[in-house]
Amino acid sequence: MAQASKSQGSTFKDLRVWQEGLRLATEIYRATATFPRHELFALGQQMRRAALSIPSNIAEGKGRRSDPDFCRFLLNARGSLLELQTQIIIAQELQYLSQERADSLGSSANSIGRGLNALLNALDGRRPKQNMGAESPQPATND
Repeated sequence: MAQASKSQGSTFKDLRVWQEGLRLATEIYRATATFPRHELFALGQQMRRAALSIPSNIAEGKGRRSDPDFCRFLLNARGSLLELQTQIIIAQELQYLSQERADSLGSSANSIGRGLNALLNALDGRRPKQNMGAESPQPATND
């Protein structure tokens, strides 16, 4: 994938998944600004923290300048993304987000998830996928 090859010698700002994460964090801030006052320090704050964590972990991992460290931080970003996706669903169920807004945020989150998985696979393609939430690893063969 072009993103993985671009990760060598580039900065975190060049990564499409970081750019998308930054846009999602901005949109989450806008969306949570309309939450009821009593939710600003509960669900709204949790959503903001999770959203901020996504591009922040990508940037920090990229700055570590080693693939194993980068992978670890990408996994952290992925965990924050899954947390945020859950919170988007809760906010929509509580009618703090319209269906349209929740769908838009969810679509952005899904795109980021695909980007994180692709980057993880490209960086860690030789290791079994069990550490990235995939099914059990395939046994090694001499074929």
